[in-house]
Amino acid sequence: MNSTQRVHCTHERHAPAILAIFNEAIVNSTALYDYQPRPLESMKAWFDTKQQGNFPVIGLEDSQGQLLAFGSYGTFRAWPAYKYTAEHSVYVHRDHRGRGLGLEVMRALIESARQRDLHALVGGIDATNTASIALHQRLGFRHVGTLPQVGFKLGRWLDLALYQLLLETPRKPVDG
Repeated sequence: MNSTQRVHCTHERHAPAILAIFNEAIVNSTALYDYQPRPLESMKAWFDTKQQGNFPVIGLEDSQGQLLAFGSYGTFRAWPAYKYTAEHSVYVHRDHRGRGLGLEVMRALIESARQRDLHALVGGIDATNTASIALHQRLGFRHVGTLPQVGFKLGRWLDLALYQLLLETPRKPVDG
């Protein structure tokens, strides 16, 4: 595999590449429970939400600067007591899957979550996505539940499997 460089993704530089990866997943898979490709304008709000929440968008680029994979996390649920929990997602460009890029991005997200004193990372994974499930299990995520038939896409009901990684952080959590 060619060398990759970890980058902090920005709207200005990466929005079209992230959008292309999103839209390919929307059209061709159940990685996103969305029906229609998103317009470029939607990326402004997506990046604004990440920035406002101080959530990372971590990417991997090849030596020519092409975005190969990216991941992020964000609000798990909107109530204050969930402040130490985040929901993450990772996407790899279709031409670069199976090369360990998802693993590299996930490790970077876990590192970031520890640095930000998060305690739990949660991933909602389509129950038929065996590659993503295997990746999460390899990193120590545990299956904590499945929500049967909560989505409908590509002519079938979809089960959402929830995987969680508990971190040793924060050392001194506080209420409020």
